[in-house]
Amino acid sequence: MRPVIRRAVTKDVDPIAVLFRRSFGTLIFLPTLHTAEEDRVFFGTVIRDDEVWVWDEDARVLGFVALGDVMLDHLYVEPDEHGRGIGTALLARAKERRPEGLQLWTFQQNDRARSFYEYHGFHIVRMTDGSTNEERTPDVLYEWLTR
Repeated sequence: MRPVIRRAVTKDVDPIAVLFRRSFGTLIFLPTLHTAEEDRVFFGTVIRDDEVWVWDEDARVLGFVALGDVMLDHLYVEPDEHGRGIGTALLARAKERRPEGLQLWTFQQNDRARSFYEYHGFHIVRMTDGSTNEERTPDVLYEWLTR
């Protein structure tokens, strides 16, 4: 079956929550703050409130992107699937859906994500000490604008 990017539906909550936990778990510098069940409840809310797109391949969710009005709230790819273009395709969908521009937060120590976003035209707006995020870990705000 050919991969497809499609809008997330309620049945995608569990696979998205599991994918998020596996991906977020690779960031060993971060504390674990939530249970798998809390992740599931949280992503149920995200699917309800945000515009969420998934990379669906052979009936498996291998990546997802969640968009607020101007924020790219989440972009995660199954760790074993990195390097295949899934993240790039999901980011392209996000840019297509928000052609006026996007902002996103990532952690300063997340070199892979930072390189990815910078390669795709995002620029640093500001860096923080992390005192206002849940993980209390230094982060960075990025922005992509078409103008």
